[in-house]
Amino acid sequence: MSTVSPVSTSAPTRKKMTTLAFRQKKERGEPITMLTAYDYPTALAMDKAGIDSILVGDSLAMVVLGYENTLPVTMEEMLHHARAVARGAKTALLIGDMPFMSYQVSVEEAVRNAGRFLQQGGMDAVKLEGGRERADAVRAIVGSGIPVMGHLGLTPQSIHQLGGFRAQGKTASAAKRLVEDALLLEEAGCFGIVLESVPARLAELISKKISIPTIGIGAGVGCDGQVLVTHDVLGLFDRFTPKFVKKYADFHAAMNKAFTDYIEDVETKRFPSQEHSVEMDDKQWEQLLSEL
Repeated sequence: MSTVSPVSTSAPTRKKMTTLAFRQKKERGEPITMLTAYDYPTALAMDKAGIDSILVGDSLAMVVLGYENTLPVTMEEMLHHARAVARGAKTALLIGDMPFMSYQVSVEEAVRNAGRFLQQGGMDAVKLEGGRERADAVRAIVGSGIPVMGHLGLTPQSIHQLGGFRAQGKTASAAKRLVEDALLLEEAGCFGIVLESVPARLAELISKKISIPTIGIGAGVGCDGQVLVTHDVLGLFDRFTPKFVKKYADFHAAMNKAFTDYIEDVETKRFPSQEHSVEMDDKQWEQLLSEL
């Protein structure tokens, strides 16, 4: 008598996302999904949702640590948050954002700090800003066996040079330079490039000219994937919201209501109620009183 094994109804286990899988998704025309994360519970939730990649972005300087821009955040702070994310996400491709002055001083220092993201931070790859001026650093890091994602357009670490958070590539000459930089980064070995705040037509053109994936943020639907800062997506960062952000929730308002409700409940002694309190057995209570 033959036996038939029961059919498993559990969801298939997702494979670990890799840089090769990124390129394959581009080749198949499948959009790549990416969000930022800076802590364990957020990374865990994203991984369960099925996100392709998580960027531990230097945006944590502003949305988590309260700095005015991304420049003050340090390698130690980035690594601290990278480790938390790595503990929460097991299948997404994890990318550590190299902070200001961690790769600009020398190629040797760039390689050393990139290695720290993998060795100490649990990341799978790193991201750095800049085009032709970073090609040598990209080659050296990739040559050390570390995958690198580029970042062109609005590069927040260069806001003083760019004159603030302004869209880039809006003139023919500036657009031509961005196309050239994208080709140079591909040649240097980048596995993908973030395009931030550039015209949608330009981003689509770059995406067609290079074989590696482009990840857009404020760069239109023609990119091979999209990334947003999670605190913007969830409505957690209320200082400002970039034009290109779509809010999927308003957690800041929800948190504010929860906190004010808690304060009111404590002040009016509605909390803690009996259901939130630990009770003692009457007999034990009586014994205690008799012994005091």
